[in-house]
Amino acid sequence: MTLEILQAKEDLRTLVDAYASLGDEKKIAEVMALFTPDAVYQVYMHGMLVATTAGTETMEREFSGHAAQVKTYFTLNGQHTVQLTGDTATGVSFSQIKMLRAAEGPDILTDYSVRYDDKYVRRAGKWLIAERTGHFLLVEARPLPN
Repeated sequence: MTLEILQAKEDLRTLVDAYASLGDEKKIAEVMALFTPDAVYQVYMHGMLVATTAGTETMEREFSGHAAQVKTYFTLNGQHTVQLTGDTATGVSFSQIKMLRAAEGPDILTDYSVRYDDKYVRRAGKWLIAERTGHFLLVEARPLPN
């Protein structure tokens, strides 16, 4: 494995971790900077496509709307594997995401177990997400005692 490949893998892991960290902090404009302007984002729940959005302008509006409904996010990233081909790559990463939402009565904590299938491109020496598909494999919601 060459130094260039190792650097690319490290850069891609940093990209995936930045997505999680910035999202947890609700820094949506900064999250959008991790994507190509024409990026596509899809969400599958239990194997069914439930959302597709394209372009960072639209994504920013939709992500901001979602973030406004969430009191707290907490993401923990796990495995991340990539296949490199020059200035493009594909990757698979796994995350545990917790979202705390306010509700009448106790707040609701939702746990998500997610597999992301990504396509990346390197532009001007910087890796960006061109396509991200989130497969929300396990979802559990429960009220939290106040």
